[in-house]
Amino acid sequence: MIDKKEKFWYAIYTKPRCERKVHADLTSQGIVSYCPTTKIRKKWTDRYKVIEEPLFKSYVFVQLPKNKFNEVRLTQHVINFVYVEKNSTPAIIVEEDIVKIKRFLKEYENVQVENATFTQNQKVIISSGLFIDQMATIEKVLKNRVVVHIDSLGVNLVAEINIKDVTPF
Repeated sequence: MIDKKEKFWYAIYTKPRCERKVHADLTSQGIVSYCPTTKIRKKWTDRYKVIEEPLFKSYVFVQLPKNKFNEVRLTQHVINFVYVEKNSTPAIIVEEDIVKIKRFLKEYENVQVENATFTQNQKVIISSGLFIDQMATIEKVLKNRVVVHIDSLGVNLVAEINIKDVTPF
């Protein structure tokens, strides 16, 4: 059983362009907060300038026990925790992932976050729906959906699935 006092990392969703403000407010409340930033070169009308921007737009990471959730939710500019779609519990982020982000940002500048792209014949795992946890092969990539080929029960099934419901294998 998980102890209510045990601390885990969680992602919280903030109002747009409020990541640093939320990070500062949470820190002032004594809550461990992390807002990864990256330095990028921006062009103004008359010059270039290096500025620091949040790496993940509208996201801040917090480390806290479950009994502190309401304090975070009541913080100004916080919308809510990021939830796992399958169940209604906030998504736990592994400590190693936070450490990897910190190391990566120390080593590289001008880092950008891009969504994963899928390609034809790529192996994926279906993450929701009737065929959850089944391996499939991408037949075609559409705008927000993929057509997958599922080898299951000795028959070939082809389905059109929302792109957010598959993960790379």
